[in-house]
Amino acid sequence: MYSGAGGAAEGYHRAGFTVVGVDIAPQPQYPFAFVQGDAIEYLAEHGHEFDAIHASPPCQRYSAMSAARPGLADKSPDLVASSRAALSENGRPYVIENVPRAPLIDPVILCGQMFGLALYRHRLFESSVSLKAPTHPAHTIPASRAGHWTPGTVMSVSGHVAPMTEARRAMGIDWMRRDELAEAIPPAYTAYIGAQLRRYIETH
Repeated sequence: MYSGAGGAAEGYHRAGFTVVGVDIAPQPQYPFAFVQGDAIEYLAEHGHEFDAIHASPPCQRYSAMSAARPGLADKSPDLVASSRAALSENGRPYVIENVPRAPLIDPVILCGQMFGLALYRHRLFESSVSLKAPTHPAHTIPASRAGHWTPGTVMSVSGHVAPMTEARRAMGIDWMRRDELAEAIPPAYTAYIGAQLRRYIETH
């Protein structure tokens, strides 16, 4: 749900899932089967066809960048609670992903440094199943400002991402455009989450 250009989808694919993405906007770069439409409506109609559901509701309402621009957050949709309600009603195992300020319930936090990536990019993962996170390394490397990366710093993949070659390498994503990459999560995150989700499904 809210698939974007498929960063999360690629991770679940690596974990062994067959993935279908749903988004209200066209996603020509999406690498798997894709349905354009309202994610919650699609879940209500087709959720029973899947073994698990992942949702990445739009994060602009909770992001640090929105908080720095007065009034911007209030203009962005708040879809976490309505997505959670729909996922709970569906009854399949689910994961909700969002930024650190988002109102997720008992989430685990993942960081690029946990997976050897040259970025921090913290993201929260709430789930109906028990999840564990790797040890969180200390942040000892300076982070560059978005669009101002220099060697020796970790990448800040947001806003006007540059240089794109380094941003794609840091994220582990080679198919997205600049605006898509700025909103994506590294596939390494959902490959890790997906492995736990798959073990749960196979044992239940």
